[in-house]
Amino acid sequence: MSGEHLNISKYKLSEPETAVLAKGLNFAIAPSVIPIDEYVLSTEKACSQLPAAEAESMRGDIVNILKKAKPPAPNISKDENLALEKLRKEASIQILPADKGRATVIMDKEDYETRVKEMLEDEKTYEKLNKDPTPRYKKKLVSILTRLKAENKLTDQQYRYLYPTTEVVPRMYCTPKIHKQGMPLRPIVDYTGSIGYNTSRYLADILSSVVGKTEYHVKNSRHLVETLAEITLDDDKILNSHDVVSLFTNTPINKSLEVIRERLVTDNAWKDKTKLLVEDVMELLEFILTTTYFVFRDQIYSQKFGTAMGSPLSPMVADMFMEFLEQSAIASVPVESKPKLWKQYVDEILEVIKKHGVDGLTQHLNSVDDTGSIKFTAEQEKDQQMPFLDTLIRPPVYGSNGRSYKMLVMFSFFSPTVLRAPSTDRPETLPHGWNLA
Repeated sequence: MSGEHLNISKYKLSEPETAVLAKGLNFAIAPSVIPIDEYVLSTEKACSQLPAAEAESMRGDIVNILKKAKPPAPNISKDENLALEKLRKEASIQILPADKGRATVIMDKEDYETRVKEMLEDEKTYEKLNKDPTPRYKKKLVSILTRLKAENKLTDQQYRYLYPTTEVVPRMYCTPKIHKQGMPLRPIVDYTGSIGYNTSRYLADILSSVVGKTEYHVKNSRHLVETLAEITLDDDKILNSHDVVSLFTNTPINKSLEVIRERLVTDNAWKDKTKLLVEDVMELLEFILTTTYFVFRDQIYSQKFGTAMGSPLSPMVADMFMEFLEQSAIASVPVESKPKLWKQYVDEILEVIKKHGVDGLTQHLNSVDDTGSIKFTAEQEKDQQMPFLDTLIRPPVYGSNGRSYKMLVMFSFFSPTVLRAPSTDRPETLPHGWNLA
């Protein structure tokens, strides 16, 4: 691994190619011209949610800004720009973000596609479709939304937001888990522009009011740092983590719906966000969670089991199911395997535990899911370091009070679609109100 890229392909990177990849996939290249079409589309999307007078005022403000705008100075060299173009056209490689951290991974495309297709041959989880189901799914979703609006459970603004105006088939790609042996791939489904995308976001916002309320929940890396700031370890204890094997694709939908229903009934915090009743939320949830489909290399697949990572709703559903399992696991864990610290973030659990208790805890965790879908693997600290979430807990400082762990490095996740030149094409015709002359 060199810098922030890992080249496991046969392709030999040139110096400019290495330099441009080292900038990371979240590096935004300065446009050579102002991308007017992108501003117009984004503004029109925002205006669709505003009253007519406010929308017209916003258009006028943006028009004035665009008339005065000038392209920024280039932020990559000419050689790097040429290298980027060459990498885009290189058919033998696939450039991907690592599953965690800032690394960029370069794989042989043949190897990547072979591994993805092998994964999609899992008939328990995936099924090839001969026909695009989008029109059928759209008709069903529109029917539900129209009824909810007629029952005054959705406002006009909410209905316009949720109504599917595009029919983009979700796209699947994979990210390599470079921190795992064998570098397995994690499937990600990009739902942007799909018929259920906004409904998924709306439902995720509702569920956010009733998830993450346990004492074991970790919100993000910053919260983890704050939690571990004062943690000390006795000499007989270690840091250990348990990961769920492919949580999203193994989350049992029917059981998850039961868990969510019970949470919505017992916790009223979500009711401030919507006029929907429990049954309405459950109807929309069932529709979204049972109509997962995507395209990979021109073949459309249906996901028959679990949720898809990439959907705005999936982390909430998986989190709520994990919290359900967590309560059962902690309540029944054998005393000799009970952790001193237990912190959970979606599919990862960080523990402070006696070393001899790890195997017993793993066996216990693998017995708590009645559906048999959820399985855990354990990873102990190595060289007195432990990766967790997107952080690395550094070597301990020894003292009279035991071992004190602190954060050494913090990484953040990023999108695989940012390292690209912005569009330089101007629309042939602009919507009403966009006079840029």
